[in-house]
Amino acid sequence: MKKTLLSALFCAATLAFTAPSFAATTSETQGIQASPEFYAKANLSALKGKKIGITIQSLRNAYWAGVMAALEDVLSANGAKFTIVECDDKSAKQVAQIENFISSGCDFILVHPSDAAAVEDVCAEARKQGIKVMCWDDPMTNTDGNWILNNTNLGIAIGELAGNFINEHYSTDKKAKVAVLGFPQTKILLEREEGIREGMKNVADGKYEIVASQAALRPNEAQTAIETILQREPDCKVVTGIGAGPMIGADEALQIATNGKIPEDMGVFTTDVTKQQLQHLSDPTYPAKGIIGFEGSDVDTATSCASMFALILENKLPEHNVIRGVAPITKENVEKISSGMK
Repeated sequence: MKKTLLSALFCAATLAFTAPSFAATTSETQGIQASPEFYAKANLSALKGKKIGITIQSLRNAYWAGVMAALEDVLSANGAKFTIVECDDKSAKQVAQIENFISSGCDFILVHPSDAAAVEDVCAEARKQGIKVMCWDDPMTNTDGNWILNNTNLGIAIGELAGNFINEHYSTDKKAKVAVLGFPQTKILLEREEGIREGMKNVADGKYEIVASQAALRPNEAQTAIETILQREPDCKVVTGIGAGPMIGADEALQIATNGKIPEDMGVFTTDVTKQQLQHLSDPTYPAKGIIGFEGSDVDTATSCASMFALILENKLPEHNVIRGVAPITKENVEKISSGMK
């Protein structure tokens, strides 16, 4: 019998949540697969006295707000000086922020790009001036290191998590009705959605039908989408999605629809890790059943990110691209993850 991707993920998670579960590539980009042992090689004392500039897409996103709060703690504890700004998903604003980091004499810049191509030139300029540059999410060229996900494989893991649930509660004679909440406007999120479809087919082919596929990134959008879907498909009980917003919104819609009495065959499966998602996962009045997470909690992710900083600052990064690991969060390990959230 073919061993599925999610089966491998669960095996790895039993050893250590942060263990990587597969060797991944992002958009055919090769890199080294991260692991606890990989991050443990970093000497965080390399951060002491360093001036670090960080620009991300948005701090209004709950995932990023939590991780950045944890990263502030890790950087402060290790004596770094830092500035964290958001670009409101505007490339021109982000370019200006990086230019400010250069002129202010930063030693290190982290960019979570709104548009990776738009910041390549300014990152190249930073490196010409001796500043180390790291990209979070994209396989950029003009950086000293990229910290990236294989979004297709991430989607496959979400789909397989949902597929295993479908296998438990549905059959070829009683098919699950599934809604997929994606966001095809963004390339990496489209990759996740395509992976979700592949993952469900891997493990539950013939036991479900996708009755709706809708763009929904934020909780309110997802809630409205599921409410609309339920009007024409009242038996839709399985929802998959590409992030925290789809889970939170779908949970709210389904909780209202069932008056908080969630049937055993109802479940929501997505990725990202926020406190609200974890709270829903622990609360039986919500249908959240599983999340595919990354390094673990906010603190786990922040510590791993700071380890990347240290490896780059000391020229010890073995390859340009570092592929992040993923693993499932379910009711069995949610309490452990929750203890490290901001």
